[in-house]
Amino acid sequence: MKRRATGARSVHYATSPLLASKTPPWRSRFVVVLVALAFAGLAGRAVYIQIVGTDFYLKQGAMRYARTLALPASRGRILDRNGNVLATSVPVPSVWAIPKDFEANTTQRRALARLLDLTGTELKDRTDGDGEFAWLHRQVDESVWEQVQALGVKGVHQVREYKRKYPEGEAAAHVVGFTSIEEAGQEGIELRFQKELQGKTGSRGVVKDRLGQVVEDRGERLEPVNGQDITLSIDSKVQFFAWQKVRDAVRAHHAQAGSVVVLDARTGEVLALANYPSFDPGKRYPKGSPLLRNRAMTDIFEPGSTMKPFIVGWSVESGRVTPNTVISTQPFQVTGTTIRDEHANPQLTVAGIIQKSSNVGTVKLAMQMDRKEMWELLSSVGFGQRPQIEFPGAITGRLRPWKTWRPIEQATMAYGYGVSTSLFQLARAYTVFAHDGELMPVTIRKADGPVQGLRVMSPKTAREMRQMLSMVTSTGGTAPLAQAIGYSVGGKTGTAKKSTAKGYSGDKHRAWFVGIAPISDPRIVVAVMVDEPTVGGYFGGLVAAPVFSEVVQHTLRTMGVAPDIEVKPQIVVKPGDTAQENL
Repeated sequence: MKRRATGARSVHYATSPLLASKTPPWRSRFVVVLVALAFAGLAGRAVYIQIVGTDFYLKQGAMRYARTLALPASRGRILDRNGNVLATSVPVPSVWAIPKDFEANTTQRRALARLLDLTGTELKDRTDGDGEFAWLHRQVDESVWEQVQALGVKGVHQVREYKRKYPEGEAAAHVVGFTSIEEAGQEGIELRFQKELQGKTGSRGVVKDRLGQVVEDRGERLEPVNGQDITLSIDSKVQFFAWQKVRDAVRAHHAQAGSVVVLDARTGEVLALANYPSFDPGKRYPKGSPLLRNRAMTDIFEPGSTMKPFIVGWSVESGRVTPNTVISTQPFQVTGTTIRDEHANPQLTVAGIIQKSSNVGTVKLAMQMDRKEMWELLSSVGFGQRPQIEFPGAITGRLRPWKTWRPIEQATMAYGYGVSTSLFQLARAYTVFAHDGELMPVTIRKADGPVQGLRVMSPKTAREMRQMLSMVTSTGGTAPLAQAIGYSVGGKTGTAKKSTAKGYSGDKHRAWFVGIAPISDPRIVVAVMVDEPTVGGYFGGLVAAPVFSEVVQHTLRTMGVAPDIEVKPQIVVKPGDTAQENL
């Protein structure tokens, strides 16, 4: 069989004309130059990146991966006089999402929205798009975050933030105030001492991955400086009890509101400042909410008969009368206006004027004074002046210049109409009687040592006035319900019609009682106000005096003050036994 000839020839590469041909020298040089230029370009680029453009590229890298994390300072605590916590900051989770990574089915979305208190639309708005960050809900409870985690939703994360906690809740809300979600003080002590409480934020340089997780520390770490603790004069036990009792009184009498102020008679320290209605300082409220009003500090009113002791006291101090001087209390006229008492008495001693709350007797004493003299008296006890206290919202009140007074205005001011004050100002004014004639400076912070007051009247006059005030709480006075078991007390009732756009209301009143205990050696001043009581009477002796009694007993026991009377009063008030308050 003949072998088929192949169509291809064997090629001998060694003798190939192509390989045997001589390569031009410029070609090899050109290739070498290209390679050299490439290496030179790479070297130049490396030099530019590593040396010339270092700052730019480091900045660009940092923008993508490096972060400077703020290290928040822990806000300082607010403490009561005994070291009990009124406000503190605790770390809690805040929930956020990476919108471009967010993935959740319908069931997960509904559960997530419910847990984070969002509507479906709000959740959709926050998680749609290609963004890198969106808050879902800041400062949630640990249990909420645990339930969110259990849902397994992709793209949802948490970061730790500080949240303010208020152990005393509503009871101390108007004292401590509250903060914004950024822990900036908004009201009360939180606002007044914002600079001291806030501390100084630190910083930490880190490298993060695309999920926001820290993978590396970089640079120096600046530690945060925590805020200072603020120790108040408030006693949390007295504060809670005062709030509880004024709350009960407001509810029992179907009133609009109520307030209590308790002052240390020796130091001027505020032991309690309570209002009802109140608010939960851990929640958010719209600006201007009536619940936020610190009524004891900001609401002004005509003080009614609580003004009378100052007129009587100055009449005694100036030598015009003594406690036993007899004054005719028959109705009489001042520039055509008849001054009369609710319960007429032909005549009363000066002490009896206080006990029976006589308008006529008080006006007759006031009209013996020059207008300027009376104005100076009222100014000297703090009326018409803003209290000098480290607390926001304290107001001036209203005391018009004496030159503008007409005779009838001077007369009505004697029993508390035509001058306006806050309950806090009124409580402070009564320190004149409690501290042997000195008006005490007031403070919301714990006092460190002895405190000097401003002399208004002599110790002798102050002691005589305390005895007159004690008659108010005895049988035949306007406030026997103010008596306290185991302690001698004294004070003055007040009941005044509320002013409206059309004049004084016939059915809206404010009732209050301001008093001192123990009378033998005063330790506290307590002022109580109930606004618009509608059930169970509206007189100060019926509405405010019982609150005073309970607050006095609890406060003095808390302070460790020994009882100064042995007989425990058993008070039975019968119709006609108690003189009703003169308006």
